[in-house]
Amino acid sequence: MREKVKRLVLSFSTTTQAMAAEQWFQGKEMPGRLIPLPGSISAECGLAWCTDIDQKGAVEQAAEEGAIQIQGIHEAMLYERK
Repeated sequence: MREKVKRLVLSFSTTTQAMAAEQWFQGKEMPGRLIPLPGSISAECGLAWCTDIDQKGAVEQAAEEGAIQIQGIHEAMLYERK
């Protein structure tokens, strides 16, 4: 069964930036994954990092530490399997 869950979605300007973010966040053992950019979010890159909504502060801090270039931080309702 799928239901909508509020998630934190980070958008990027380029695919390279999205992949660098994925590598950095995984190295920091942060929960999340790359997903196709939701249609409700406008960005130049078609990829986004998706994580729990309560990870916003940790994601912002980790991105700053790793000089990760985030185009935008969004809250979105996304379908997930339960």
